Amino acid sequence: MTGHLIATAPAPRIPAGGWLRLSAALTEQIETLTGRDDLTVTCAPGAGQGSPGCFIPALATIELDGTHLGHAPSTCDPRRPSDRERYPALWGVFLHESAHVRHSHWHARTAAINASTTTASASTGGGGDEGATSAHLEAATMLEESRIEAAHLRGRPADRRWLRASARQLVLADFTTPAMATTAPATGTGPEPGTPAEVRQVAMTPWEAARAAALVLARVDAGVLEAEETESLAAVITGVLGASRLSALSALWHLAHTTADDDDEAMLELGRRWCTILDARPEEPPPTSEDEEEEEGKAGESSAPSPLTEAIAAVLIAVAEADAPPAPPAGPSRVAKRAAERDAHRRATRAAGRVFTSGGSGSGADRITGTRPPTPAEQAAARKLARHLKAAAHRERTTTTTTSATPPGRLRMRGALAADAQRAAGATPTAEPFTQTTRRHTPTPPLRLGIACDVSGSMSELAAPIASTAWILAKAAASVPDARSATVIFGKRVQPITYPGKTPTRVREFRAIGPDERFCEAVDALDAAVELTRPEAARLLVVVSDGIFFEEERTGGQQRITRLTRHGCAVLWLALDTAVPMDGAHLITLTNPAETADIIGRAATRALRTT
Repeated sequence: MTGHLIATAPAPRIPAGGWLRLSAALTEQIETLTGRDDLTVTCAPGAGQGSPGCFIPALATIELDGTHLGHAPSTCDPRRPSDRERYPALWGVFLHESAHVRHSHWHARTAAINASTTTASASTGGGGDEGATSAHLEAATMLEESRIEAAHLRGRPADRRWLRASARQLVLADFTTPAMATTAPATGTGPEPGTPAEVRQVAMTPWEAARAAALVLARVDAGVLEAEETESLAAVITGVLGASRLSALSALWHLAHTTADDDDEAMLELGRRWCTILDARPEEPPPTSEDEEEEEGKAGESSAPSPLTEAIAAVLIAVAEADAPPAPPAGPSRVAKRAAERDAHRRATRAAGRVFTSGGSGSGADRITGTRPPTPAEQAAARKLARHLKAAAHRERTTTTTTSATPPGRLRMRGALAADAQRAAGATPTAEPFTQTTRRHTPTPPLRLGIACDVSGSMSELAAPIASTAWILAKAAASVPDARSATVIFGKRVQPITYPGKTPTRVREFRAIGPDERFCEAVDALDAAVELTRPEAARLLVVVSDGIFFEEERTGGQQRITRLTRHGCAVLWLALDTAVPMDGAHLITLTNPAETADIIGRAATRALRTT
């Protein structure tokens, strides 16, 4: 097992260039994490004494392998929380090692004693492999990994995301083959963050299965990993150890998570009990995979990954997928939306200039046939609609009542007596005997109404009603404060019937013939002329058409209708028979063209009342 605590004092590494500056920045952060001001952090490619990171108590040094940085060290500033998002795995290892500094008091002392004892035994020929550690100490060391992370999270729960990254890529390096050599270019480029390393072959033996349980399953109970992410591994481990043995091991790591940092006897006793459960000799070196397989009669080589290997790989993938950053939104960015809105506004302004300033846009025959005076019925309808619009736009004054301990306001005797009683009792008066009522006028919402009428041949029956309706609406809107309406017809040309802000004296009539429709330009002209995207206004666009347009007009028109509805403009679509309205428009099929003025008037009234 790769060690995270080095008992002996190896030669210190001295980083250079950008690695030296990064190491200094990490050294600044370690005091905040551990409360110690005597520690030094070294981050460079190949550091870590063979591990992604390690703590060397004898040198008061933490070493981090810079190959896991993934970026040029000169561009990294770990003092900024946002910068740590670029290298979550390395920052997670840094937090893991700082947890060793704070909580692995027993292990540093015991490991040093074990190392000196092993070295002396080897030098005197006392038997045993040089550098080998006892099985119970290795078991306690495995339990230590989840114990320190559980202790760290009790004080810094927000660090869970970083410890998950370290568990995924670095702490589980005990089961992986490094994706690259320990020496790396000075730029610090390494494996892409979020990419699990390749899992080496893990033998299906009790010790290896228990090791996987201590390093992975125990982290679920420590609060680092999720149970759903380790279900497949737990099933494989249960198949190797059996449910009862795995339950007994689980009880041991639960005890370890509550063990004090300096209780070496308790941790070593947990290591001995771990060995007893696995039928291993505590004082001897841990059993190797070959020994266990030979003893159980499972010797033999196979190139196929073992189920335990595949299950560990599945955990790595599950954690990587769970922690992967969300995919960028499919829609345009905020900057692109603002640019598109500016383009739409400029396009609408140009269209309004062509239509209402020049008297029409496009080529083709003039569809306006002449003007006539309004009939008495039209004048009566305009007056009636004006009354309805005024009533809908009227807003009652808002009344606000406030109380205070001092004037101005109306004195309430009950409150004054309560204040006197509080003063007599020696308490601070809290009663507020003065009441003041304030009444404010609520601004009338402006009305914005645009009508676009299709003048292709299929709409000939609605030509006369729309001409009449346009005059009635323009006349009625003139009596409502800050109301504007405009009407255009669209065919091969877009022509105005009523102008925004002007009260027509005569009814302009037109004819509906021909196959072409310039729908997009008609909507753009009305958008800019009557401000259909203006906030805090009652806005209504009325389209009179069967909706049978050429593909280009259909696509562009839908984009414009969608934009208007997104800005809060209601869209009413009127047609005689079968129609194909745009998405977002409310379709009304007219049975009597004479009802057009009433329908549009009611829709405008509703828009005012609901604004």
